[in-house]
Amino acid sequence: MAKPEEPKTELPEHGSSDDAGLARLAKSTNGAGQPGIGTRLRNYMLTGLIVVGPVGITLYTVWWFINLVDGWVKPFVPAIYNPETYLPISVPGIGLVFAILILMFVGALTANLFGRTLVSYGEILLGRMPVVRNVYRALKQIFETVLSQSSASFQKVGIIEYPRRGIYAMVFVSKETGGEIRARKKFGQSLLSVFLPTTPNPTSGFLLFVPEDEIIILDMTVEDAAKLVISAGLVEPVYQSHLKDLAQSAASQSGDGTGDPGPLTGEDPRENPQEEPGQDAAASGNRTDPKRKTEPAE
Repeated sequence: MAKPEEPKTELPEHGSSDDAGLARLAKSTNGAGQPGIGTRLRNYMLTGLIVVGPVGITLYTVWWFINLVDGWVKPFVPAIYNPETYLPISVPGIGLVFAILILMFVGALTANLFGRTLVSYGEILLGRMPVVRNVYRALKQIFETVLSQSSASFQKVGIIEYPRRGIYAMVFVSKETGGEIRARKKFGQSLLSVFLPTTPNPTSGFLLFVPEDEIIILDMTVEDAAKLVISAGLVEPVYQSHLKDLAQSAASQSGDGTGDPGPLTGEDPRENPQEEPGQDAAASGNRTDPKRKTEPAE
């Protein structure tokens, strides 16, 4: 019985390099080998989008903010101090610079007695207005809390069971609950004020008062948690658990003294060598007991 002939692979000749290139391209696009040119172009485009997208959005946001402040402040800048009066082009950022200078001047003025007196009279005037006083007091309290205590705000991240048992939600721990809520004795334990953000807009959310033992504090930073919330869980921070385990083991060894190669008393172990069992027994037999009276020799 004759064996079936094996298919012969014809090698391309020297003059058919284009056919060989097309063959390699067709082979690479079938998914068996390297990615094809279409996949490469798509990857290049996505990589460029990842690089250019955040930079472009950031620059656009900064440019929009500068133009917004310029539109508010620039009409009040005197023409003699406006560089656009002497230049044929528009200079962006003039309103922002003057806004920063005005804020610094107001802060320096408020630091002395005269400025505090003016501020107090202004607050008294606003306090007599029925609707304006509520808005002013709320905004003042928010600004004082956010700006004056920014170092103590949202330093920890945790998870709680919300909205039901078995489902966990990420929260930002604000501080320990105080005031009237803390004064109520029926809770029986300390509470923590936490902020439960919404996705993908973390500026809105819910204020919750949760018992301290029901919050699981995480090791991630507030910035990583914000990225996780904004990206709807797509951007997860890297958690190096093995480094944490190594650090804990090193701390435990240094705490119990097992990691110390030498004695803690500073004595050299060579000065007090261990005695053999037989020598120890012989030496113990030759020792005299100080409590035993020495009998006189006959």
